[in-house]
Amino acid sequence: MRAVLWIKIFAGMKAIARKHWFLVLALVIHLIVLLFDSSVGMTVLRFTGKNALNFVFLLVPVFLLTGLMDVWIDRETMIRMIGEKSGLRGVLAAFLLGMVTAVPVYALLPVGGILLKKGSRISNVLIFLGASASIRIPLLIFESGSLGFRFAVTRFMANIFAVFAISFIVEKALTGKDKAAIYENAEKSIPQ
Repeated sequence: MRAVLWIKIFAGMKAIARKHWFLVLALVIHLIVLLFDSSVGMTVLRFTGKNALNFVFLLVPVFLLTGLMDVWIDRETMIRMIGEKSGLRGVLAAFLLGMVTAVPVYALLPVGGILLKKGSRISNVLIFLGASASIRIPLLIFESGSLGFRFAVTRFMANIFAVFAISFIVEKALTGKDKAAIYENAEKSIPQ
């Protein structure tokens, strides 16, 4: 009986290790560094722990707000604001919403999923993500102070062009089947 239990535990651990191989590899490297040089190993562990906590404290509010957005904003409102027939108003809304965000890019992906789930136009979601990643107002302010106003404005204008061009080109390149698959994946990946 005990042997069967150990076999099941080992099989479960093997499946977890296979699925999360990168995490297992990182843990093994951490342990090796800790064994060979404990001071460096402790520094690595403190750094990893600090970054993991930072990651968790950033993602929890984002997931909470994403969940609230999913519940509070009905589909019809989202479709009207940035849906397929929203036109220029939807493009501007997505662009401005992206410009004022100040969260890391990885935290924006769940928001993009919710926007797709609520029926937003794919190009508007791409504009939102692109503007959030490269055209944010906080980034522009920091860049102006660090690299100069002229550089910041030049990069800002180039990125505006790039975000809009990429968003519309990607949407035009997608077939109806591709778009349906994207919306279906968004529906499946964001729990009800």
